[in-house]
Amino acid sequence: MKKPITVHDIMSKKGKEQIVMVTSYDFTMTRIIDASDIDIILVGDSAGVVMAGGETTLGVTMDQMIYHTKCVTKARPGALVVGDMPFMSYQINKEQAIANAGRFLQEGQAQAVKLEGGKRVLDQVKAIVAADIPVMGHLGLTPQSIHAFGGHKVQGRGEEAAKALLENALALQDAGVFSLVLECVPVNVAKEITAALKIPTIGIGAGSHCDGQVLVVQDLLGMFKEFRPRFVKRYATLFDVIKDALDTYSSEVRSGIFPDESFSFKE
Repeated sequence: MKKPITVHDIMSKKGKEQIVMVTSYDFTMTRIIDASDIDIILVGDSAGVVMAGGETTLGVTMDQMIYHTKCVTKARPGALVVGDMPFMSYQINKEQAIANAGRFLQEGQAQAVKLEGGKRVLDQVKAIVAADIPVMGHLGLTPQSIHAFGGHKVQGRGEEAAKALLENALALQDAGVFSLVLECVPVNVAKEITAALKIPTIGIGAGSHCDGQVLVVQDLLGMFKEFRPRFVKRYATLFDVIKDALDTYSSEVRSGIFPDESFSFKE
């Protein structure tokens, strides 16, 4: 059994070793991930898109996120499990934020939570951290703000926008986050932020200068035929592999090849 990775382990990797993070939403995928060398499993609110077929993450509820988190932690992975706080689970006030963050640890058995936003959520971040719940931040393209951004657009372009991102990153660090996701940020901006922070940055579409990388596991495994964001590298094409297996199964059932005697019981 692997030695569990802690928040302190992640923080200690800054400037020494690249951090590897992927998403997972279920027991079976988590067992496979745990057999690999992964540092962090993010139970992302991207479940609403990847698992439920939604167009955005905005419809995901706390109960759904707790369900997916339970499915992941039942696999007892050695990786640090981070629960993604969904839209409107922390924005209203500090009390709501603490209560919902606590559910991820108490009910979901996660070790940390992630939430989106900078200065506007500092009070919530501070309150959650004060409750001894580790918090991962998220800046750049924050999917819960998709309508405010007017679509999936790179954030931090231009001097003023880059300066604002850096200020928000420093503010989150001061508020107590142990790491920071940077999504769809220009390479030079991500590099500057990474250099300015004492905590690790984890990039997704933010270039190679971050302290780590994260991808949706179904994206990197090539489980979607049509959809592939520019920042996603496919390390497999499982859509074709799975489809071929299903086609063969279907053909064998219809032709009577399966099941033969070796897959049947005798008296």
